[in-house]
Amino acid sequence: MLTGLEAIFFYLFAFVAVAAAFMVIAARNPVHSVLYLILTFFNAAALFLLTGAEFLAMILLVVYVGAVAVLFLFVVMMLDVDFAELKSGALQYAPIGALVGIVLAAELVIVVGGYAFTPEVGEAIARPIPPLAERHNTAALGDILYTDYIYFFQVAGMILLVAMIGAIVLTLRHKEGVKRQSIPAQVARTPATAIEIRKVESDKGI
Repeated sequence: MLTGLEAIFFYLFAFVAVAAAFMVIAARNPVHSVLYLILTFFNAAALFLLTGAEFLAMILLVVYVGAVAVLFLFVVMMLDVDFAELKSGALQYAPIGALVGIVLAAELVIVVGGYAFTPEVGEAIARPIPPLAERHNTAALGDILYTDYIYFFQVAGMILLVAMIGAIVLTLRHKEGVKRQSIPAQVARTPATAIEIRKVESDKGI
């Protein structure tokens, strides 16, 4: 249970996070939208800290704020994109977006409602959560991630690696007339192909 001071900070961070998330889609300037997104991430990380999930809070700050949001910001600032033209046909996708939003809202209601009406579901967890005094959150998460789900963790890493290589291959463009290094050609070199001997006559050299 949250104490009085913790409850005040919880509602403060939650209000700022919801308001900033709304401004992400309401702001007309894309740079402002990215800045509001960073503010949303910071407040979400603060909410994680209040619930004792310090590892998730740090991951949220390091990965999303330090990498994704900054990347979005630089891309938006460097690319001269006409966002007014992009938004001109956005209304035609409003019904699909509304349908997806309703489905997500229904799923959240089912999850929250199911936990509220049947709190004994938490007791059916295969590995119970240890007390924070015995095992802190990061170590407990590592115990599960690198023991019970180590194979799924490795498979997820391989999928991300394949996706990264595929993105590089699809976006790689070779320009004509540019000399590039060929490692197989270098390894396959022989003295006959690497050295050229020419006989220069006397008084006719450089």
